[in-house]
Amino acid sequence: MSQQALLDDVANAVQTFDSDKIMEATKKAISADIDPSIIIEQGLAKGLRVVGKKFEDGELFLMHLVAAAEPAQKAIKELLEPELKKRKSERKSAGKVVLGTVAGDIHDIGKNIVGAMLIAAGFDVYDIGKDIPADEFVRNAIEVNADVVGASALLSTSLPVQAEIVKAFKSANLRDKVKLVFGGAPCTTEWVKEIGGDGYAENAVEGVIVIKQLLGAK
Repeated sequence: MSQQALLDDVANAVQTFDSDKIMEATKKAISADIDPSIIIEQGLAKGLRVVGKKFEDGELFLMHLVAAAEPAQKAIKELLEPELKKRKSERKSAGKVVLGTVAGDIHDIGKNIVGAMLIAAGFDVYDIGKDIPADEFVRNAIEVNADVVGASALLSTSLPVQAEIVKAFKSANLRDKVKLVFGGAPCTTEWVKEIGGDGYAENAVEGVIVIKQLLGAK
């Protein structure tokens, strides 16, 4: 089987929303000695872009985005990142983004979808998980030299942590170096302006657009 056929298999597997098929197709591509960065860009990310476009056009629903995003992220984390480190190859990055759900909140479906869509758009994504306090966002941003930090709050009770994140970045003298993007059900454009954030994203597709705009990507 040709390299292109194997990559097409990976992209098509993402569109089946079948985790086993995605993992199997990715393993086959790795076994064929295809560069892991190419498997991400021309396989998994290609499939996610198709799913994302169909979601934008109203052909698919949120559950489809979740069903494609989560196994694609799993394939990247468990199969491709170790290969990238082993080969010490790096994909050309559109920017580094740290993502997390704020302290007091354990909802992460939206965050996971945003992460997968950002990977599809060529960003390096560092998902630091859920229930993350403000200082951990700062620590991780410093550690990976992040361009953007995205923090999600799905509960109104956890929304004030987004304001704490802005203050934490100011205290660390990083406010002018890192763009801060916020989202989640109770979050609004007005709230982000009030706390001094850089961008608000209502959904995953918008999140990618906002981050690209903030970084001046074309």
